Amino acid sequence: MTTNEKPVTVIGLGPMGRAMARKLLAAGHPTTVWNRTPSRADALVEDGAARAASPADAVAASELIILSLTDYRAMYDILGRAEQALAGRVVANLSSDSPQRTREAAAWLAERGAQLLAGGVMVPAPMVGEEGAYVFYSGPRAVFDAHAPTLRVLGRPDYRGEDPALAQLFYQALLAVFLTALAGELQAAALVGAAGVPAKELAPHVKDTLNLAALFADETARHVDERSYPGDLSTVTMMGATADHIVTASRDAGLDTALPEVVKSLYDRAIAAGHGGDNWTSLYEVITRPAR
Repeated sequence: MTTNEKPVTVIGLGPMGRAMARKLLAAGHPTTVWNRTPSRADALVEDGAARAASPADAVAASELIILSLTDYRAMYDILGRAEQALAGRVVANLSSDSPQRTREAAAWLAERGAQLLAGGVMVPAPMVGEEGAYVFYSGPRAVFDAHAPTLRVLGRPDYRGEDPALAQLFYQALLAVFLTALAGELQAAALVGAAGVPAKELAPHVKDTLNLAALFADETARHVDERSYPGDLSTVTMMGATADHIVTASRDAGLDTALPEVVKSLYDRAIAAGHGGDNWTSLYEVITRPAR
């Protein structure tokens, strides 16, 4: 292990925080760790990490402080006990929260002489630092550039801009796709399971369907950006009928229908708004103009 890399502090040692600390240690960064439950740091300390006795000690140990917490409220709970040590520090908060709360956190840190790099890790803990891993960042460009070599250990840094909210905006947008897809997988498994079909028989077709959905990403973006929804291949009315059939099939199988009902409601409202003959991408107009 080399010793010429910049020191880093990692606060929050859930699966993601531990994975990040391990990668930093392996890359030769002197790594200080702190967690509310001290025992979570034991294995990292055995691997060479320094255990901080308090949040203030953890912040004082490094210029770059990486947070891996449940949300931004946890940042206030922890760093509020280390306010005197924050001046001159860079806080890379890789926790999840809303874009607006990220802006508020940047202001809170600035009042205490620290700077925020907001981030969103786009892979699960086992993939941190591995091929294909990437992390969104936003905040002051000079601060990002200064610490990018260190942050690259965690995955490819994808800098989105000066507004601290942008990293969370991209992060939450992609999680909206991901979580909805995962819920759809479970709805599908339950639907075939109601007929006694094991989910493993459906799995290859789920993969094919997700790959097919990915093919529409560029076309969808073009329709949305141009606010034009040509209905030459599929229409809201056609797709809405399918959405209704999914609700009926789920209900007939004795399943919860909350998820398919939500999807159907988008089509119903798009038809009511006059988009029946437009492409399904016109649901964007419903999503951006929620019902009062």
